[in-house]
Amino acid sequence: MENIDLNEKTILITGAAGFIGSNLCKRLLKEYDNVKVIGIDNMNHYYDVSIKEYRLDTLFKYDHFVFIKENIANKEAINKIFDEYKPHIVVNLAAQAGVRYSIENPDAYIESNMLGFYNILEACRHYPVEHLVYASSSSVYGSNKKVPYSTDDKVDNPVSLYAATKKSNELMAHAYAKLYNIPSTGLRFFTVYGPAGRPDMAYFGFTNKLVNNETIQIFNYGNCKRDFTYIDDIVEGVMRVMQRPPEKRNGEDGLPIPPYKIYNIGNNQPENLLDFVQILSEELINAEVLPSDYDFEAHKELVPMQPGDVPVTYADTAPLERDFGFKPSTPLRDGLRKFAKWYKEFYN
Repeated sequence: MENIDLNEKTILITGAAGFIGSNLCKRLLKEYDNVKVIGIDNMNHYYDVSIKEYRLDTLFKYDHFVFIKENIANKEAINKIFDEYKPHIVVNLAAQAGVRYSIENPDAYIESNMLGFYNILEACRHYPVEHLVYASSSSVYGSNKKVPYSTDDKVDNPVSLYAATKKSNELMAHAYAKLYNIPSTGLRFFTVYGPAGRPDMAYFGFTNKLVNNETIQIFNYGNCKRDFTYIDDIVEGVMRVMQRPPEKRNGEDGLPIPPYKIYNIGNNQPENLLDFVQILSEELINAEVLPSDYDFEAHKELVPMQPGDVPVTYADTAPLERDFGFKPSTPLRDGLRKFAKWYKEFYN
């Protein structure tokens, strides 16, 4: 793998108002004065747009940031953006997220995750980029019984349409890497959390409900384990990956070997959902989001598993560590403490 020097580069980030996208933009803009960051987002109403606006506001103070409100499913618009800015590196984070929502609203997933990603691939083909990095998901592992999940495992059994679209992205990227020698790296993210995160994620939803004196439902009677990964760890992983594309080389037949890689980015330390709720509740009290005498037991309901969900997610991060000298390591309590403090500030 050859290192790409990010200085003087133009980097296109789709989903720039999203949780991971905005944090990645911010890190790039803070660290590099001479990097141009082009952010695209359609600002849809899947969750509270004011959080997306809050994230974007932290980026607008940088003069080397350009924001374009656009849908990646609009092929003409994407081609125009590539034509105008000629990005060296593309990070595709725009996607319709969420497992449960894919059961209610499948159209959104086909439009954004399939058509949108296809448009990005086509643009990368016609405007040669040095590296395409794109978001996949731990959900591609479906109901795999073997843990930790390894990128060498077969992932042919998705249990949600969302997972199926993400697996499709990996297959499409492989085809384009093979056909057009586009260096591409897919990242399977594991339950990302932190300040200004996605309100549809459990920790955020639980907090909203507890604040409103509602009952939280804990699925699979609490027998769920999740590899919770703090946002700064995810961004650090993406930053390192961006700079080291898979190398272009030819096989014995003289044809290109696809410059194609996939990595897990997870905490490699699954937490039990009940322990997670316990830590979250303690940190919400510490941050004075909830009163010190809050009765959690009265607000907790253990319920069966939901369709599309899996009982455990657990990342094998050895390849990430081997190739990039990095693995996520933020302890859950530290991450939830930062979230609780942010929540208190944002909603006050």
